[in-house]
Amino acid sequence: MRIYKNFIGNHFVEPQNADLIAVHDPATEQLVAQVSAATAEQARSAVDAAAVAQKLWRKLPGIDRAKYLHKLADALVARAPEIGKALAAESGKSLNDASNEAIYAAEITRYHAEWARRIEGEIIPSDSPSENLLLMREPIGVVACLIPFNYPVYTLLRKIAPALIAGNTVVVRPSNNTPCSAFEIAQAVLDAGLPTGVINILSMQHEVAESLCTHSKVGMITLTGSVGAGRKVLEYSKTNIAKSSLELGGKTPVIVEADADLELAASEITSSKTTNCGQLCTAVERVYVNRKVAAKLIFLLKQKFSNLQCGNRAQNPAHMGPLINAAARNNTHQMVERAIADGATLEAGGVLPEGKGFFYPATLLGNCRQGMEIVQEEVFGPVLCVVEYDTVEQALEMANDHQFGLSSIIYTADYRTAMRVANNIEAGELYINRIPADPYQGYHAGWKRSGLGGDDGKHGMLEFTQTRLVVMKY
Repeated sequence: MRIYKNFIGNHFVEPQNADLIAVHDPATEQLVAQVSAATAEQARSAVDAAAVAQKLWRKLPGIDRAKYLHKLADALVARAPEIGKALAAESGKSLNDASNEAIYAAEITRYHAEWARRIEGEIIPSDSPSENLLLMREPIGVVACLIPFNYPVYTLLRKIAPALIAGNTVVVRPSNNTPCSAFEIAQAVLDAGLPTGVINILSMQHEVAESLCTHSKVGMITLTGSVGAGRKVLEYSKTNIAKSSLELGGKTPVIVEADADLELAASEITSSKTTNCGQLCTAVERVYVNRKVAAKLIFLLKQKFSNLQCGNRAQNPAHMGPLINAAARNNTHQMVERAIADGATLEAGGVLPEGKGFFYPATLLGNCRQGMEIVQEEVFGPVLCVVEYDTVEQALEMANDHQFGLSSIIYTADYRTAMRVANNIEAGELYINRIPADPYQGYHAGWKRSGLGGDDGKHGMLEFTQTRLVVMKY
């Protein structure tokens, strides 16, 4: 069994105490690794190292920072087998999916490297005839990056690549459920020869995370996580008035019109809901289906859900893998039981499997109502609820009558209906006749309680900058 050490200033540092974070395989419940838990002193040391490095990193021409990012991408590809092996063991993903996540992370790193020559300021007309207003884009400084468990490799690079190309340095706190892959990435940082202190990676308990985020030299905190975690980050940010970028919960609605391709919709909804055991912020969570075709769609979904099998993806990659831990599975099952007690019809799944592993079957709930907990709260598991409607206006009203606004979907053959929804949906994304995929040249940003700011594309990169106005009189 491997014990991982924290990564500060391009060194794997010795533990300062005996506190270890245990990492278990959610498919077998076996202990697969232990990770040294950073102390508050080590967290401060990491921020200090990042602050020193940032003074030099920001002065590098953007194209030179890009060269380092390309080297990092090459190192990620070269180490994809090792990163994938660590990720598969700690997350329950198949080795192929886990290794491909590292490849995909390398691609988003290359994408952001290409912004080196494209970060632009503005020249703004002045009211004075002998004056120029120059608006410049500058890095923020040290960025604390808080990474989730569901796609921990991709999300880590999704945050640090734009931060670095903009001239910032980072201190990364991976999820305590999936920290091992982050330290395999730390080795890739060494392989790529990045300057000392530009990237620091530490596992830690929550109280140490607070000391990290409230350090006086942290200028920005970026989080992908729950609404509760987002509220904590907003509390942390008060200390230094640090900038916050938050990608929080989602409850993706899909509207299925009577003219939709139902076989396509059922297949894609099933894929969205069961990929990574439904642990995806943009996964379909609630289906609004036109009453005229509701019975047929539910039949197709029931058929597809019932054919899915749970199991250890290390043994059979075709299986749906586990939830991340026992608490996640218990919460999922309790929500299903409450929904049934509240009148939902169990069409598929809904039974706790026996044996080792935090598996939960693909679960379909019909006869749901808008006010039910299962419709209003994020499940973050393989559970789908179905609500019927008569008009697209009713569907749109229910889709918008919600605390979350991350992704949304509509299946229809009528472009007028699609555009009506596109102009009125209260969400940061709308996918038409397809499921979400977060194209990294787009902008992944939530409305309402789904977050502040966003990731990806030009606008995601600009999150990691601040402006300076230069007023030049001549």
